[in-house]
Amino acid sequence: MKKILFLIVVALMTTFSVKAQEGYDDTKHEIAISYGYLANSQWIDVYENVATAIVGARYDDEKNIGPLSVEYFYHAKNWLSVGGIFVYGKSSQDIYIGSSKSGELNHSYYTVMPAVKFDWLRKRNFGMYSKLAFGATVRTEDADGESDTALHPNWQVSFLGLEAGSPTVRAFLELGTGEQGLALVGLRYKF
Repeated sequence: MKKILFLIVVALMTTFSVKAQEGYDDTKHEIAISYGYLANSQWIDVYENVATAIVGARYDDEKNIGPLSVEYFYHAKNWLSVGGIFVYGKSSQDIYIGSSKSGELNHSYYTVMPAVKFDWLRKRNFGMYSKLAFGATVRTEDADGESDTALHPNWQVSFLGLEAGSPTVRAFLELGTGEQGLALVGLRYKF
């Protein structure tokens, strides 16, 4: 079994190094991971906090994780890619009524979005692009042992994406709006 795994790893490494030598235009697939700032779900939390402040509740000690994203795209043409995005986010905060703590509120967000990406500039070590995605978010809420789940539409519009690195591994930065955030940074692997 170890010999078979070793042969598979050697075959994959050989394939990927041949692809790297052939050049960027030969890549058809890409996977990426990213971390964003100010996702749609985080904005929803802010609006809910403002609404509950009217009735005398306040929130403190807020902690956020995400949005963390995983993407896959297939290059259908040199300028057009199709794929999908999965986004995860989580927030927790303490609830206070008056001056005493009355509990804790936790939210988790799971988003799936089909997406398209438009490459405006596609060079060997640099690229510029825009991205559109639309899908749905499952939002779970847990407040002091009581749970609730909701489904709502969600999107990502990245007006400008910049990527730089080797033909196969690149760092990227995107500016836009949506569930991946107003700004996101990540790493992309092309093969």
